[in-house]
Amino acid sequence: MSEPIVHLIDDDDAVRVSLAFVLEMNDLPAKTYASGLEFLEVADTLSGGCVVTDVRMPELSGLELVRRLKDRGFTLPVIVITGHGDVPLAVEAMRAGVIDFIEKPFEEDVLIGSIRRALVTSTEAKVQDPERQRFEEMLSGLSGREKDVLRGVVAGKMNKVIAFELGISPRTVEVYRANVMSKTKANGLSDLVRIALRAGF
Repeated sequence: MSEPIVHLIDDDDAVRVSLAFVLEMNDLPAKTYASGLEFLEVADTLSGGCVVTDVRMPELSGLELVRRLKDRGFTLPVIVITGHGDVPLAVEAMRAGVIDFIEKPFEEDVLIGSIRRALVTSTEAKVQDPERQRFEEMLSGLSGREKDVLRGVVAGKMNKVIAFELGISPRTVEVYRANVMSKTKANGLSDLVRIALRAGF
């Protein structure tokens, strides 16, 4: 079998060269593409590896690329890199089929770790994904009200909106959110959303 290839898509020449170098130094062979359209031309011929794509690109955004690949029945795992890690975008990316998203700036080991997980992930093996199981266990420890607040957060709602819908004060929502962050050990809001979505929440 041929070695898995990381298909790296970014319209920024410097970023492509830099990330490809990092991957090669970590024994991860990479092939680069300057646009989503360029990648689509060869996507149907690929049988192994994973895809790493930027979100904000001219002509075809990373999310639109993911949707087109999904429509074609493309099965390789996709990781999205974004410099605009707002909650709605993160949710949209994960629901479109992305297995992970990484916010810029990021440490090299975060990207490498995500890629290595992607390379051992298959559609059939997702239910045995140890990270998913760990996240599910984290969320199972939340109280009913904490889960209610988390649902609002994942939906991209503001604290005051969540408070209104649940019939509690915004301050109480803040307390529940803090509890959720603590119990899940999330590093930030986008990390919390990633944990929730990876756990199938």
